[in-house]
Amino acid sequence: MTSTLPTSITARTPSSPETVPLPISLRIRQRLDAAGVAYLANDNISNHLQDGELDQLEVEVAGKVRELLRSLVIDIDNDHNTEETAERVARMYLHEVFKGRYHHQPKIASFPNVKKLDEIYTVGPITVRSACSHHLVPILGNCWIGIKPGDRVIGLSKFSRVADWVFSRPHIQEEAVMILADEIERLCEPEGLAILVKAQHYCMKWRGVKEPQTSMVNSVVRGDFRHDPSLKAEFFELVKQQESMLY
Repeated sequence: MTSTLPTSITARTPSSPETVPLPISLRIRQRLDAAGVAYLANDNISNHLQDGELDQLEVEVAGKVRELLRSLVIDIDNDHNTEETAERVARMYLHEVFKGRYHHQPKIASFPNVKKLDEIYTVGPITVRSACSHHLVPILGNCWIGIKPGDRVIGLSKFSRVADWVFSRPHIQEEAVMILADEIERLCEPEGLAILVKAQHYCMKWRGVKEPQTSMVNSVVRGDFRHDPSLKAEFFELVKQQESMLY
């Protein structure tokens, strides 16, 4: 049978799956996989994000949080307290509490150790805020950093900045301290480095065993602090003195 349709009308075919843009999170993951780059909870992926992708990711995360709230049977369409919660949570995760994953390290300049300083000094207490990567609830505490200078030094405030950047990711405390030590060694190549962190974990305070007073203390010592017991002891004594000033 001869068709009576006008020859100017083109047959319409359903859109193929390839024409639908992939979610931005999937595109980023594919890029990371192709480059062989890890993207664990406490990794930083900022070097692999392209312009505008963080904004797109914020929109996607907000949509996922909205669905989470609905799955929790919260009426976000009629509850004035939660109607914008999804957007707030997305901004909070990407630009505040987990900013250490998605944002570049703050610019931290180092300077030559012109005076050849070789005595140790400590910085602290530095407030650290993180989240348990098991439950995504807060880890709050204090950090002390001890330095025996090498050829280069950084300003005191920069220790706080890099600690905040490192801890602003989902973590377990043991790994967070090691990552912070790696970053400080990279920034100023000290002859010796010691870090002590004392923190409370809300996965123990708020849920589970619900122990309100329990805290975790751990440390890492490298270089001269590791090989010279008297230097290590001096660091912990200085921390004790600084801590006593809090009370």
